[in-house]
Amino acid sequence: MQAYSYAGPSVLADGRLGLSTSGGTALSGPQTHPRFFSGLLTHAAPAAAGLLAVADVALTRYHQPRPGWTRDPVVTCDGDRLRFESFSACGGVYARLDVLGLDGDVLDRGTTNVDVNGPLRESLARVGGKDPLHLGVGPDELTVTTLDGAVVEKKVPLPTRWLRGFAEVQVIAAGFDLRAELQGPQAVRFLRSLPRKASTAVWAAPSGRDLRLASGPGRGAVSLAGVGRVATLMPLLRFAKALRVYGPAAGAGHQACAWELELPGMRYTLAVSPEPWRGFSGEGAVLEHLATDEAAGDADVVGMLLNFEPTVEIGLLADRSGLTVERVRAALTQLGTAGRVGYDLHEAAHFHRELPYDRDQVAQLNPRLTAARALADSGAVRLDGDQAQVTTSGGVRQVAIEQGTCTCEWWFDHRGSRGPCKHVLAARIAARLTVDMPA
Repeated sequence: MQAYSYAGPSVLADGRLGLSTSGGTALSGPQTHPRFFSGLLTHAAPAAAGLLAVADVALTRYHQPRPGWTRDPVVTCDGDRLRFESFSACGGVYARLDVLGLDGDVLDRGTTNVDVNGPLRESLARVGGKDPLHLGVGPDELTVTTLDGAVVEKKVPLPTRWLRGFAEVQVIAAGFDLRAELQGPQAVRFLRSLPRKASTAVWAAPSGRDLRLASGPGRGAVSLAGVGRVATLMPLLRFAKALRVYGPAAGAGHQACAWELELPGMRYTLAVSPEPWRGFSGEGAVLEHLATDEAAGDADVVGMLLNFEPTVEIGLLADRSGLTVERVRAALTQLGTAGRVGYDLHEAAHFHRELPYDRDQVAQLNPRLTAARALADSGAVRLDGDQAQVTTSGGVRQVAIEQGTCTCEWWFDHRGSRGPCKHVLAARIAARLTVDMPA
């Protein structure tokens, strides 16, 4: 269970939006109710709509919809912007609103959860016009008190797959490239042309300065399985200045992708998993980095150098830590499993945040890696050059270490599309241990 404790409910009244905060980490240290920002949002309507969109994703289960728990968005203040983030209840959709160019007082930097309650949602939906909105992130900005200022407490289950999803998204997104960029009118036209049936799968292929729907994968095309999963983009179209679409190199099947709307003074990003039934938590993109022996120790070193910067410079971290760039990347992946870093596609860079999770949970959150280490430690791996035999209760598995192939059912089902199987991981761990052993 994740417990949220707020000094009072978030409120919007008389042009002032006060977001109540619950716990968090700041530059000034751990805070019960941190206060990060007080100032103006010049573009009130898109900011209100964007915050509502992030909250909607946290509320929604896109795969097999059913009533569930409401999880509050995470906000990080880095001195340059506010990043509001959420994950869908089904784990297959990630949302982020970046509010840029803060006009006001940055009181501290750090990460916290913010209360988005029913009355606030109704108020946000009514924000319109061109008047600026005063925003306060922190309890001192609450302009209306209810229930005599009584503490607001929420307890919701925060499944491990939600945290694993945050970790997987930042690794997967780092492998994306910009596939298409549309100006406002073209973006509106394309998104409104998507099929109305939420479960429909489509391919979007670049066509000059536009996008067109295609029947299958092609050069530069991105897949979108379950068009209903980008529904939160639609209320923002009236503010859209541009749409950017990101994805990996085209593959045979559906793959993850990201959709970014450029709004006045802010950006709204959605990342969706390859299939509606596939949460990001099972994609296995983090496993290769986590399997290295030095990753945990390197993460401690790199973690001490993070300072809630707008962007994390990997080269600068390598210089300061004395680690190679590859080891810094692996350390950032390790930190990502504890929710401490994300990835910004527009900036093509990581960013620092702090989620309320313990790094020691990493092994529990990745059972495939735990099983692989157990196989390696038990002597179940027999190496033969770049091949290996892994003995399991289900029989002997033949592994090609470099290619990452295996004779197990997992590999035949996924063929590397969801990360390495436990046998490949065990063989690679054993191979590294053999190299590292003293002569």
